[in-house]
Amino acid sequence: MSRILTLALATLMTTSAAVKIEKTAWNGWPNCYRISNGEAELIVTSDIGPRIMSYGFIGGQNFLWVEKETAGKSGEPAWVKRGGHRIWVGPEDVKYTYPPDNSAVKVEIRGDVLIATQPVEKETGVEKQLEIRLAASGTGVTIIHRLKNTGAMPLEYAAWALSMMAPGGRGVTGFPPRGTHPEMLQPTNPLVMWAFSDLSDPRWTITKKYLMLQQVPGNATPTKLGHHNPKTWGAYFLNGQMFLKRYDAAPTPASHPDFGCSYETFTNADFLEIETMGPLQKVQAGAAVEHVERWSLLRDAKPAAWTDAELDRILLPVLASDK
Repeated sequence: MSRILTLALATLMTTSAAVKIEKTAWNGWPNCYRISNGEAELIVTSDIGPRIMSYGFIGGQNFLWVEKETAGKSGEPAWVKRGGHRIWVGPEDVKYTYPPDNSAVKVEIRGDVLIATQPVEKETGVEKQLEIRLAASGTGVTIIHRLKNTGAMPLEYAAWALSMMAPGGRGVTGFPPRGTHPEMLQPTNPLVMWAFSDLSDPRWTITKKYLMLQQVPGNATPTKLGHHNPKTWGAYFLNGQMFLKRYDAAPTPASHPDFGCSYETFTNADFLEIETMGPLQKVQAGAAVEHVERWSLLRDAKPAAWTDAELDRILLPVLASDK
């Protein structure tokens, strides 16, 4: 065996060994899996879901919200907020979006990859799956969301990935590149409201380049906005650190539901949601849609002010590092 091949195999073995997946009890659920690489870790429970219930630096804060009243529980007859990160069928519909995910899921471990698969929903015939790949070093995570149509007839739906963030932080997303008038005359993106959206709500901050939403514990008034960006991303600033997720959307809003949204954000008294929405697709019987998000964390992320300049300082180097 050549020295180059030997070194390559040694590197591959080291890389694979850097990611550990171990079964553990967590927050009252006995059948959870910790995925870690020495810097970042995730917790996935097989007692309900599929859901990622925790993500953060090892020994650090959990960026995801967990509902205290239902932590460790399962078997409820109706859908439960619960917390964490989940996959839904979009656009929002009582029948297709809200079947409960309160029973056990199948977990497969393939080397350093964990795949969690929900039993087929009797209400919809859809099988939901999360495939989670933590990088060998750093904090990067690739999450492949799958929605499989197991029925006999085609269905039309979009993959909708929702992260419920811990309270007290601020969600930020970026608009597509800005321009000037009269050089750019055509619209670049929608900004979408719901009936309960209120642009006078002080939790919203809108600048030239960014849309921000503050999570205020105890403020029970829901609010939500959405927009489209071909390079969709959402960040969450919490206690001087930042969570970031990215999604490559369809190039034009017309392919996406909810008046063209590839990104939606919502808050209430308990949490803030950072949501990415895939294009609306006709899914043939036996076929599946895939929706890929990339997550990462940043330790030193405390803007001096919520301005374009300060957000550029923190965000642009990170966004440029993975185009």
